[in-house]
Amino acid sequence: MADHISIGLMGLGVVGTGVAIAVQEQAETLSQRIGTPVRIERALVRDVRTRREGISEDLSLTENPDDILKNPKIILVIEAMGGEHPAYDYILAAITAGKHVVTANKEVMAKHGPALLQAAADKGVMLRFEASVGGGIPIIGPLLDDLAANDISAVNAIINGTTNYMITRMASEGIDYAAALREAQALGYAEPDSAADVDGTDAAFKLAILASLAFRTIVSDTDVFREGIRRLAPEDFHYAEELGYVIKLLATARRTDGRVLARVHPAFLPASQPLAKVDGVYNAIELEGDLVDWAMFQGPGAGARPTASAILADVVAIGRAIINSAGVPQAPPLDQALVIETLDDLETKYYIRLRASDQPGVMAQVTQVLGDLNVGLASVIQKEVGENGQTAEIVITTHVARESAVQQALTHLMALDSVNEVSNLIRVEERIA
Repeated sequence: MADHISIGLMGLGVVGTGVAIAVQEQAETLSQRIGTPVRIERALVRDVRTRREGISEDLSLTENPDDILKNPKIILVIEAMGGEHPAYDYILAAITAGKHVVTANKEVMAKHGPALLQAAADKGVMLRFEASVGGGIPIIGPLLDDLAANDISAVNAIINGTTNYMITRMASEGIDYAAALREAQALGYAEPDSAADVDGTDAAFKLAILASLAFRTIVSDTDVFREGIRRLAPEDFHYAEELGYVIKLLATARRTDGRVLARVHPAFLPASQPLAKVDGVYNAIELEGDLVDWAMFQGPGAGARPTASAILADVVAIGRAIINSAGVPQAPPLDQALVIETLDDLETKYYIRLRASDQPGVMAQVTQVLGDLNVGLASVIQKEVGENGQTAEIVITTHVARESAVQQALTHLMALDSVNEVSNLIRVEERIA
């Protein structure tokens, strides 16, 4: 056994730099926790001429992935590149070469996780991915180990810090979507191209991973319905507060009678619920289980240091297994044959905001459209808008209805001459623990 564990670090961006600095700062602690020192042997970068602030000059940089993947001294690879390719290819190559892997890559694990985990088990190496969901929040480990005796029935989460920060600002300051995005970008919470965050793709990747592990089945990223926050307006936050709710970008998956429905979209949550109180860049994940009943994990969901915390926890686990010659765990058993439902199968309450001509008979037309499709009204708010007083804003909350019926009702409403626009539809979630 070598006198230390040699690591290959693939990617030296925000996350990779955070890992490299943390390894430098925590060298003694890591050595004590594992039982032997760890050292980053090489780091893969795009340009070796660019030095990173805070990184030791002794760290050897390379632009050639083979300097890591084919280096026999390196027995553990940390992938911190992000994106599907070439990250997936490098992870698979490392596994094939008999190297242990730690990754923070939610896209790769959402799309290829089950196959990669099986490949690692077959090769006798470990693939760990705690940092792929929730940044510094420990959730993958608890799902695989601490809660393994539970029959998990639901996952409810806020797992995108960018959108949660934006939504928090929109709710507290009354600013619109564009202003909230500019602010998030200026503070570094949102990338210049923020589509993956604001359109729900990032959260969908993470939910696919969580649902697969929680329900012991394969839920791919394409199985997750996603809808982003671009349509949210100050009016929606005003009405949410008036009705006793808080708006969040909710990632939720529920298993019922052998079926799974996974979805990411803005939702009205009762203001008293724990998830409704998770603000700013923080993340939170709720699990419903038959033994534990309810458990919630909350903390910083992104950032270099929280993500480095999760990555290095996986490094410690692998290092200990190497030192103790422990057996390699089998791939998680994703053997439950559950049916993936579409959003049409959802039954919940709804908030509908529309603008219509302020004239007699309009509300009768609206209620008839909804009633014909068995969408019952729970409450109606009507306010005059515009200087001429000829337009009304109508806000409707419904009783529990079927998604397919509500969508059909919206189509019919938009076809009415008296309806100017359907401004927004937001699902109301009363079932969250």
